[in-house]
Amino acid sequence: MALKATIFKADVQIADMDRNYYQDHVLTLARHPSETDERLMVRLLAFAIHASDTLTFTKGLFDTDEPDLWSKDLTGAIKLWVEIGQPDEKRILKACGRSERVVVYSYGATSHIWWKQMANKLERARNLTVINLPATAAADLATLAQRTMHLQCTIQDGQIWLTDGTTTVEIARETVKSGR
Repeated sequence: MALKATIFKADVQIADMDRNYYQDHVLTLARHPSETDERLMVRLLAFAIHASDTLTFTKGLFDTDEPDLWSKDLTGAIKLWVEIGQPDEKRILKACGRSERVVVYSYGATSHIWWKQMANKLERARNLTVINLPATAAADLATLAQRTMHLQCTIQDGQIWLTDGTTTVEIARETVKSGR
C-alpha cells in the first residue's frame, strides 16, 4: 500500500517591500512521504518570495515533469518555474527550455558542492537563477513546520524574515547564478 501525502495548511501574510507586494495567502501543501520538514518549508519560503495571483504549487515530487512551483500566463505558457533542492542538469535545462524564467533554491550542507559540479554545465542557461540558502537557515525553517501554520513573511532589501509569532527565522540568500 502506497503512503499518502501529509497535508499542511498555512496562512501566510506577505509584506514584500522590495516588490511592493502585500497579500495574505491561504495555502494547502501536500508533503510527499519522502519529503522533510526542511524541504517543505523551503517550498513555502519560495512561494513567499515569488508570491503572485498566478503562482501555484504543483504535484512536485509526485510528478517528475512538474516543478515545485510555477506561474503560468492566461495562454498556459510557463512564466516561472521554481525547483527546490539539487536537481540534475537535464532537468534544469529542460525547465529552461519550457519556461521564461527558472529559479532553483538549493539548500543544505552539500549545496555548494552540487553547484560546483553544475556551474559549467549550466553556464549557457541565460534564464536560470540559482539561489543558495544557508544550511542553518533551512534547518531553522523546519522548526516552524506545523500541520496548521500562521506565518508572517517580511522581505526588505533582500533580507527575509519568517515568523510564527514566537520564533523568527532570518534568511540571507546567496545568488550563485543570476539569470534574466
